Order: sequence, then structure tokens, then C-alpha cells
Amino acid sequence: MADFSAYPQSAQYYFNYLITVNGKSELTVSGYALDLRMFFRFLKLHRNIVSKNTDFDDIRIDDIDIDFLKKVTVNEAYAFLAYCTTVRKNNATSRARKVVAIKRFYRFLALNKQFIDENPLADLESPRIKKSLPKYLTLDQSLDLLSCVDGNFRERDYCILTLFLNCGLRLSELVGLNLTDIRNDSTIRVLGKGNKERIIYLNNACTAALNRYLRVRPADGVADRDAVFISRNKRRISKRAVQDIVDKFLKKAGLDGQGYSVHKLRHTAATLMYQHGDVDVRLLKEILGHESLSTTEIYTHVVNSQLQKALDSNPLNDLSPSDDSI
Repeated sequence: MADFSAYPQSAQYYFNYLITVNGKSELTVSGYALDLRMFFRFLKLHRNIVSKNTDFDDIRIDDIDIDFLKKVTVNEAYAFLAYCTTVRKNNATSRARKVVAIKRFYRFLALNKQFIDENPLADLESPRIKKSLPKYLTLDQSLDLLSCVDGNFRERDYCILTLFLNCGLRLSELVGLNLTDIRNDSTIRVLGKGNKERIIYLNNACTAALNRYLRVRPADGVADRDAVFISRNKRRISKRAVQDIVDKFLKKAGLDGQGYSVHKLRHTAATLMYQHGDVDVRLLKEILGHESLSTTEIYTHVVNSQLQKALDSNPLNDLSPSDDSI
């Protein structure tokens, strides 16, 4: 459990709330905590509460009280974002994450705990983030990747790649799979972000790959007997090990150096399901475990982008009508 004792009491209440009520992971809460700590330290410097010569990382924040927090203004928040841009060299995505952390904290103070009568940062706007289309493997590239799996752990590695490409699992979800999560009705129980459970149906390819692997999965001397995927050291396979496996076979398939990764296999699964499976975007949201439909809708833009490219590739694309032909 992370130690938040160096934070203001109000922030400690907030972090405990996120963990116990909202079910946020410790990693997520630690990220919020770091963003809030930077904001609080900036405010002390900005208000000349501490000397300008004070090392930023040495500024205490545990003495910040509710009265201090009440007086924060939107202009101060924008000054903080400017500081993040010019001094910290944060990009728009990092600054947007800080805005989320700050606004949710103040919403907690005003609505959940009612420590403050009005939320002074309710109108704080987030930087615009340029949305890029997800990178993914084509169907042929996916088949090439699976076809090159070999080695002493080929059943395990093939199963790992198959689950990524068919189910769209996150890396942490695959590593965290237990034998008890495999159910008799061809489904698996997945523990996603924020400890949220979902059930994923396994298609024939996944079922066959999983059964083939389980027949050779080590049983004796295994440190974590519950784990589905076992490392060569007979422990639960690590995230790093899975990343190395994916990178190894991407290279063997001639797909290295193109920006593909474990997470891109998740994008691949989602895109292939949407392109070839006539899957409704709301159903895709449930399969992937997204909180927001807007996160899933990016895969509809992938298809729209392909339609545009298809039209542009028409050999008549560059033909312009002459005055005589119309």
C-alpha cells in the first residue's frame, strides 16, 4: 500500500475514497497523487509561501488545509498548466491527465465531503488532445505472426498470442489469469482495470490453443499453482516476459520496427472484430472492458479511414473533368 502520509489530510481522504469506493488501482491513485503533489507545490511557489530558491522537490505539502484549497482560482490552475508546459515540458496528454486529477479532487471536496461550498475549478478546461488512430496488424499479418511461433514453449507462446489477437486482453489481464478463471462453458473470467470483472467467450481458436497449452503446462515445482501462464522458472509469467515473447515473434514475422507491441495486439483484436465480425460498438465495449463508449468508438474511425483510403486508391481518383467533357 502506498504511503500518502506526506499529503494533506483532505488528499488522504480522497485517495482512500478512490481505492475503497471507486475501486481504483493503487497504480492509478499513485498517479493522481503525483499530479496533485506537483500542483500543491506549484501553488506554494506561486503564492510566495516558500522562497523562490527552494528546491521544488523539497516543498512540503502536508500543511495545506481546506482554507488554502478554497482560495485556489481557475487562473492559478491555468498558470500551473503553463508551468507544466514551459518548465516541465509536459505534452497535452500529460497536462490533460493533471486536469483530471485536480478536477476530480475538487469535485470530491465539494460534493462527496462538502469541505468547500463551491468548486472553484468546476470550469477548468482540459487541453485539446490530438486523437490518432490505433495501430494494428492486418489479418494477414496476424496469421503470419501466429504461423512463426516455435521453440520449447511454443504451446504457451501460441496460446498467449491467440488470446491477445482474439480476445483483446490487456497485458495485466493475461498475466493475472488463474486456472479458476477458465470456465467449463468456454468462457474466461477477466479482472480488468479497477478490479472490474468481465466474462469473455472463447472462440474455437482460443479454446483449442488453451487446451493444447494446458496439456503441457508445468505442474510440479510451480511457485504459483493458480497461474495459467508459467515462466521457464516455473513462476507466474511476468509482464516483461510476455512483452519479450511478443517482440521475439514480431521480429521473426518481419513486423519489428513498425511500432507494434503487446497493446497493439489488443487494438488488432478490436479492429478485426469490428471489421470482419459485424460487431456492434457497444458489444465491443463490453468485450474490451472499456468504461466509456467514446474509447471504443475509435475503432469505427479506423474503418472510416480505410474507406477513405480505398476511394483514394481508385485509379480514376486524379481524373479531372475537362471543359469539353461536361
